[in-house]
Amino acid sequence: MQDTEYTARLATRDDAALIVEFNLAMARETESLELSPATLASGVRALYDNPQFGFYVMAEARGPGDGAVECAGSLMITYEWSDWRDGLFWWVQSVYVRAEHRRRGVYTVLYEFVKRLAAADPRVRGFRLYVERENVAAQHTYERLGMSETHYKMYEAPLERDAAEKS
Repeated sequence: MQDTEYTARLATRDDAALIVEFNLAMARETESLELSPATLASGVRALYDNPQFGFYVMAEARGPGDGAVECAGSLMITYEWSDWRDGLFWWVQSVYVRAEHRRRGVYTVLYEFVKRLAAADPRVRGFRLYVERENVAAQHTYERLGMSETHYKMYEAPLERDAAEKS
């Protein structure tokens, strides 16, 4: 893994099954949740069908020697309109890096790729994300990349019809 080169690219519909796999693993690891694979697959496809909501980015690892490429991680960007700023905030969500690629700069490659895309879009005002309180390693990574904790707390109220999936 030492000589592995990481790059990022926009994900394609062909990446959907892997994104589902990554999100299932992330939910297990971070929240001990078993998500519905069918619901998750439908949700991933829906983003591809509705690009006005956001997009996915994949990190690829190219090993030394044969140059074999494998997907090392991914993230999702969704859009939030800010009337205060007359522009968009990009929410960084569904961040997942395969265990064997962690602590090797994969998230940095993903984030720098997203920053370049945002810099080219005059509507984008900044980035936001939420992180589990106990995920101190991720918090340090975000801070090292220039993000800072805000004074906001996040609240959620699922609709009654969706509450069963949250529990």
